Amino acid sequence: MMSAPRCMAGRWHGCFDTFNGVVFITVFTLPLAALVVWALARRRRAVGVTTAWRMSLAEVGMVHGTVPCVWMTMLPGSGAGTAPARVSLVPLRDLVTMGTGGIVGNLLLFAALGFFAPMRFAALASVPRILVLGAGCSVLVETAQYVLRLDRVSSVDDVLVNAAGALLAGLASRRWWRTTAETPSDRPHPALAAAG
Repeated sequence: MMSAPRCMAGRWHGCFDTFNGVVFITVFTLPLAALVVWALARRRRAVGVTTAWRMSLAEVGMVHGTVPCVWMTMLPGSGAGTAPARVSLVPLRDLVTMGTGGIVGNLLLFAALGFFAPMRFAALASVPRILVLGAGCSVLVETAQYVLRLDRVSSVDDVLVNAAGALLAGLASRRWWRTTAETPSDRPHPALAAAG
């Protein structure tokens, strides 16, 4: 709530560039995200897509749940641009110094992606693919932190915990995974498609 007055007043310093500000914006935009889910689902239902709500929720959930988390990891530290880029490639070395907050944050980074991606894309509906998705996205974030010199440590442990978080979230949504690319009931009826 400390960032709320700044955000509401249009003072972007302290709003877009702090953890509190990103959390506030994420919560503040939840009604907009719900409206987008409703609009997408309504449009799909109009052409006869039976899984319209699941697909729409999955698409918006992936974006709204992942972008703010990635945004927070890309916030620069106090020595950004001047501190030397740091890399830690020894597995499990940083894990003991992360603390509970660091571990939970890393588990949540790609949890929304891991939860919703297999619900939307049949090609991702398997344990190894979700693990690869989480690890691949994490490698991209860690590489960006290193290249942009954000005064953060690019660590292999971050990749491992991020991938584990995506996998655990994916397993939590397993009963809703999309198992085929398109079922016959997902295809719009020809007459409805022509009318749309």
